[in-house]
Amino acid sequence: MTQFDIFNGDADGLCALHQLRLERPLDSVLVTGVKRDVALLQRVPARRGDAITVLDISAATNHEALVALLELGVTVDYFDHHHAGDLPRHPGLKARIDPSPGVCTAMLVDRHLMGKWRVWAVVAAFGDNLPQEALELARSLALDHDRCEALRELGEDLAYNAYGETIADLVIPPEALYRLMHRYADPFTFMHAEPIVRRLSESRQQDLTMASGLDPEFAFDHATIYVLPDAPWSRRVFGVFGNHLASRFPDVAHAVLTPNAQGGYVVSVRAPVTVRTGADALCRQFPTGGGRAAAAGINHLSREALPEFARRFEKAFPAVPR
Repeated sequence: MTQFDIFNGDADGLCALHQLRLERPLDSVLVTGVKRDVALLQRVPARRGDAITVLDISAATNHEALVALLELGVTVDYFDHHHAGDLPRHPGLKARIDPSPGVCTAMLVDRHLMGKWRVWAVVAAFGDNLPQEALELARSLALDHDRCEALRELGEDLAYNAYGETIADLVIPPEALYRLMHRYADPFTFMHAEPIVRRLSESRQQDLTMASGLDPEFAFDHATIYVLPDAPWSRRVFGVFGNHLASRFPDVAHAVLTPNAQGGYVVSVRAPVTVRTGADALCRQFPTGGGRAAAAGINHLSREALPEFARRFEKAFPAVPR
């Protein structure tokens, strides 16, 4: 029997898998990619009797491949916080899915493991732009302010590394980053022992500085749209820049676009932090769109569709009630 671990290459996917394998070490085949590379189940060369663990990947996006694997006789353990669509009913599927706005996949794994490796769920929650939830988890571990800030930095660095159109845009491939992380049960030891952490932090800060110098392409009363230039740094930073804007302007919705190889844009949307709903509903109005209520995206938006996206974006996020 072969064990396959399929995970999103961002902070949430990395930390979710890390928790599981700290608790239940297994030799497994890893399948991952850049953050938007989510149709991963179709790449799994599984056979009858094999087992798959899926983390932080939309079941709706992978529906056909999931059904095919289950019918083949593969067992699937699924943890996720995205819109799942119609989950197949099958004895080989064990699904732990919760699309609530204040949940990330690593928090679902934390529940499953009853807090055994919770410090990594704190890292993931910070990386998934859930700072209040991260602090609540941190309080249960009696972590002081300085340690919380260190975990915040690590989570944001891990999240930053996942953004890019291809692996070549990233500072380090997610699979390699996971293998480095998995040497350490303690994130503080990981931060001090591995030079890659400082490299990620420095690169993120440089890219954020460049993005912060830009003006929005569209600025509405309660929503802004930024279009970044066609460059590796912008493809790396556009998701983290969205989180940065959401933190600075919590009553405002934000969309960050960067050009893609198809001649259009990749879109990252953040609902207002004070509302945390509507991002997924907006993005699913467009082909290749999806995500969760607080943060969602579109893998390809044509240039011709940008004005229509802007119109729907403004309509989706009116003034926040007070």
